[in-house]
Amino acid sequence: MGCCLALYLARTGRRVVLFDREQAPMQAASRWNEGKLHLGYLYANDPMLTTARHVLPGSYAFVPCMEELLGHDVRDEVSATDDLFLVHRASVVNPHAAQSYFERLTSLLRDVPGSEHYPADLRNARLRPATRSCLERVTDPDQVVAGFYVPERSIRTVWVADRLTEAVAAEPRIELAMGRRISAAAPVENDDGPWRVWWDDGDRNEPSSEAFDLVVNALWQNRARIDQTAGLRPASDCSNRFRASLFVRTAKPVDAGCAIVCVGPFGDMKNYNNTDFYLSWYPTGLLQYTTLPSPTVEQSITTAIAAQVIEGVRKNLAALIPAAGRTLDEAAEIKVAGGWVYAQASGSLADTRASLHRRDRFGAMRKGSYVSFDTGKYCTAPSIAREFTRVLAGY
Repeated sequence: MGCCLALYLARTGRRVVLFDREQAPMQAASRWNEGKLHLGYLYANDPMLTTARHVLPGSYAFVPCMEELLGHDVRDEVSATDDLFLVHRASVVNPHAAQSYFERLTSLLRDVPGSEHYPADLRNARLRPATRSCLERVTDPDQVVAGFYVPERSIRTVWVADRLTEAVAAEPRIELAMGRRISAAAPVENDDGPWRVWWDDGDRNEPSSEAFDLVVNALWQNRARIDQTAGLRPASDCSNRFRASLFVRTAKPVDAGCAIVCVGPFGDMKNYNNTDFYLSWYPTGLLQYTTLPSPTVEQSITTAIAAQVIEGVRKNLAALIPAAGRTLDEAAEIKVAGGWVYAQASGSLADTRASLHRRDRFGAMRKGSYVSFDTGKYCTAPSIAREFTRVLAGY
């Protein structure tokens, strides 16, 4: 969100200062995730399709927004085949309810404007139930009770992160303020005038500060803490999760599809180009969970933790999706990485009553010249940045 908005604003002629506590942008969750361009299939425990309706416009706009910002064709970095959604025996949604939800969602896809921009043909989208013989080939049919092919896609986020980092570095109107941890924001005189931002760069005893005509908080981790200094109250129902997953490059091509074990705390496999893969087993990769508005404890991925995450994927995901095991066997490189994920929702994904099964509450809060963005999902950030820039520009 921060990089996309910085680029959009700079291209309107504004001077932009982009702060990040790391030495480069895009080093946390926006770099290390599966890049799902959500159509809403993951939210089958939201039977009113509320989440799907909220994320679809952003998912449809993702490719044109990113191509506009990067000057690159991004479709080569998108998974090429339909996702196979596998309904586990322990899923919070039974196969009949899942099929009903998937059918209604598939019918909705064509009715939302912008579907022609999605990197899969949604004009003739249909739900394809997996046959018993198919399930026997790709999974453990004793544990997986149903499967459905859906036209959802994912993009390789490491590639996007590298291209965005290059784009902001090349933009002359963007000043990169790296290695600086923001600590507070407050109006200089009144909410509608300039706002002052304070930060610690590790070299001074006292925080540095500067005033800006517009301040945008695009953090996930610690966004609520900075909002509180600005006088904005955090959401009453929220959570922060630190998730780690496997980013695998194989020594030779592996012919495998994209699959997700749903709906609940399971895992998934993404094949971007037959050599770059994303593998995740949710219970093992969830390293921290808190309902505090901002995490109070830092998280790092040690060698021991990385080994545990790899073992969890091999033991659990590969047992359900053997192709994940083949991918690990052919791995030339395995990177275990992740970051904090914020949501205006909470609870365990194994609990049917958890509000985390809905992700429709995201958007902007504003107090004069201070704006705080809950970007919701990775795929919705670019379009939110574009629309906010258009509002500022008056069109």
